[in-house]
Parts: sequence; C-alpha cells; structure tokens
Amino acid sequence: MVDGRPAFYGEAGEGPPAVFLHGWGLDHKSYKRALARLVRAGVHVLAPAMPGFGGTAALPGEAMNLGGYGDWVAEFMRTVGVREPALMLGHSFGGGVAILAAHDHPTCVRSLVLINSIGGSTWQPGNTLRDMLHRPPWDWGIHLAADLLPGRQASRVIPVIVGEALPNLIRDPRAFWKAGGLARRADLSSELETLRRRHMPVAVLWGQRDRVVSRKSFDDLCRALGQPDVVTLPGSHSWMLADPDSFGEVMTNVLAVFGMATAEEAVEVTA
Repeated sequence: MVDGRPAFYGEAGEGPPAVFLHGWGLDHKSYKRALARLVRAGVHVLAPAMPGFGGTAALPGEAMNLGGYGDWVAEFMRTVGVREPALMLGHSFGGGVAILAAHDHPTCVRSLVLINSIGGSTWQPGNTLRDMLHRPPWDWGIHLAADLLPGRQASRVIPVIVGEALPNLIRDPRAFWKAGGLARRADLSSELETLRRRHMPVAVLWGQRDRVVSRKSFDDLCRALGQPDVVTLPGSHSWMLADPDSFGEVMTNVLAVFGMATAEEAVEVTA
C-alpha cells in the first residue's frame, strides 16, 4: 500500500538501490528481461507499477500530473524501506516522472538515467519547430505505431504491448489516456535546468530511430541538462525492450561512471 492505496512492484538483487520507472501504457513486468541485466550489474532493483498501471491504484484527480507521479515515487520508496538516495531510471513517460521525483525530492535520488525520456521543450513536424505543449494526439499516435517497426523489433515488442498495455487500458482507461496526455505535452526544461545547477549526475540514453521522442526533443533535453553523459544506440523508442542485452552492456558502463559497484552473478527479477 502506498498512500493507503494498492501498489504492485518487482524487486530483485543486492547492492545500492535502483528504482526503475516504466513507460506509458506498460508496467514493471514489461521490462523483466532488461531489468534482469540491470540486476546482474550489482544493484538492488525496485520496479513499481506506477499509478493507473499494472494493478496499482490511480492517482486521485487533483494529483494526476507529473509532479503527482513524482510524489508517489518518493512515497513508494519510503514505504518499501529505501533509506538512501537511489539511482533512478526512467523510460519515456517514466523518464519524465524520474525528472520530477529528482527535482521535487532531491534527497531520494543520487543519480538519473533517462532512457528515450520525455521532457524536451520542442517537437518538429517537418521543418517547423513547435512548443511541446502544442503537440497533437495524432502526431504522438502515428509515431508510437511506427515505433513497432521494423519486423525484428515488432516480433519482440508487440507481445509486450498486447500483454501489458491492453490490460492496463481495459483496467483503467481514464488513467491510461490521462497519463498519455501528460507524456505527449511534457516540457520539463525548467526542472532539468535546476538539476543541472544542482550538479545531479545524469546519463541520457536514446535510440537513434526514435520518432516518439524526436532528435530535436532529445537535443533540447541534453541542452537543458548542460553536459550529461550521453549514449546513443541503434533502435527506436522501445529499443531496451527489443534488445535487453544492449541495455545491460550500457548500464554496466553507466554504473561504473556513477561509481556504483558491479557484480557478475545473475539474479532473476521476480514480479
């Protein structure tokens, strides 16, 4: 229970704490293969299903914003007994929540890993730059669908989408679409600049074929952070679902940069 409401999460491994926040429409179970690689790197992984997903109760109406999700993550950490600042990782929508959690609850977060994260200030339809606040739903939807291609990635990602996103949509359609709207319009430039001034260690991972979080949005996010550690990889928005081994290799290097211990033994992530 978090704030008196049901919450679900996965947990595995030993070492310093690492909190992983999933992307929009999915939940902690969707990333099980990728998180198993993270556990091998020698950290204690906690992966909550955020409010409205995976059976975790939705946020109340007045808290249904990115700041409210960030507050929930901080309370989740207190509830499960994380007593030290954690490495916080977020994919896509989860990256935006991680940014707010680090901004609003700085004692909870020691460092950030933003994976194809929302938060850049602009999007680019054709040759025109627009504020992220004005990005229309159809543009978001088109690129989400295109992200499932090519075929090799589709064969790995589509079963995850069908197995997790559709049940989440059916379980709580209001929370599902509300969170999607928050992700689509998020401009977190101010929060990112504050993290830069605080010298928060940040690594930014981005798939080079991502059109959901475009190159321009990625560049804006990096610019607001100053000089984060940046890793670009082949693949699209969901590359870490399609290629968990690459995620594991990248994270081993990121943990070394952040000065966090690594381990060789693999530990299975449990839901």
